[in-house]
Amino acid sequence: MANSLSGQVRRTNHNPRPNPSRVERGPRGYADAVPMPKRVSVDDYFEQLDDVQRPHLEALRELSRKADRKAREELKWNLPVYVRGKNTNLWMLQNFKHHCSLRFSPPFFAAHRDAVEAAGYEAGEGFIKLPYNRELPTKLLKALMRSRVEDYATGADDR
Repeated sequence: MANSLSGQVRRTNHNPRPNPSRVERGPRGYADAVPMPKRVSVDDYFEQLDDVQRPHLEALRELSRKADRKAREELKWNLPVYVRGKNTNLWMLQNFKHHCSLRFSPPFFAAHRDAVEAAGYEAGEGFIKLPYNRELPTKLLKALMRSRVEDYATGADDR
């Protein structure tokens, strides 16, 4: 608000209450602000999902199991990861409040990002964002998983 006497801009707060969407962050940043429940297994991960998250993530789990029957489900970073060989991560499932993600290594995903965006989905550094209020693009997800398995099988996997 401009002060007519001095010509300076003075900001006033008409609402003295703190904004509930602003969260104090600790030394670990956002990780301190929104703690993720600790899971003891992949099954426990799925049991702790809420009713909005569960359908998409269970469908992703089923697609993952069918995409590579040799892959193991492991809990890493408190999330389900599909693993081959000694310790090669194929992809990871992530849950958030309004969406879930299928995450690959960024070098692998870079070659597929344009296809994801062309299908109308948001893509980030190594992941496709899957809003819970949209149907899963099953054909696209199967193609991504199949490509990643082929990448691993041909030894092109340096990710």
